[in-house]
Amino acid sequence: MTVELSSAGFRTTTERLRLHDWLLGPGQATEVIDAFPAANGDFHFIVDDRADTHIASADGRFYLGHFPAGRPGAEREGWVLAVTGTARTPGYKIVFDPDTPARLVARTVSEVLATAERL
Repeated sequence: MTVELSSAGFRTTTERLRLHDWLLGPGQATEVIDAFPAANGDFHFIVDDRADTHIASADGRFYLGHFPAGRPGAEREGWVLAVTGTARTPGYKIVFDPDTPARLVARTVSEVLATAERL
C-alpha cells in the first residue's frame, strides 16, 4: 500500500492560522432598543426597579427582556427574546448571555421584527 504524503494529514498555511479580531463585550443596550420602530405604538417599553428593560408588542406575542446583571432565578441570561406561537405553530425563545455583544442581539431582533406581518 502506498500513501501519498503530500495529501495526507493536516495542511494549512500561515495565512489561515492568523488570529481574527472577534466582536466581544456586551456593548450598549441602546443598540438593541434602536432596532424598534420609533413611537409607532406597536411596542411597550418598561424599565423596572432593577434597571431591567422589558419590551413587548402591543399584541403580546413578542417579548424582549434585557437583564444587565442576569435574570433572577436563571443562569447566564442577559437577553431573552420570545415570540408566542399560534394554535398550529409553536413559538420560540432565544437566550443570550449577559456578555453577548449588543450589536449581535440588535441584528437578531431586527431580523425577527422584519418577519412580522400586520394582519
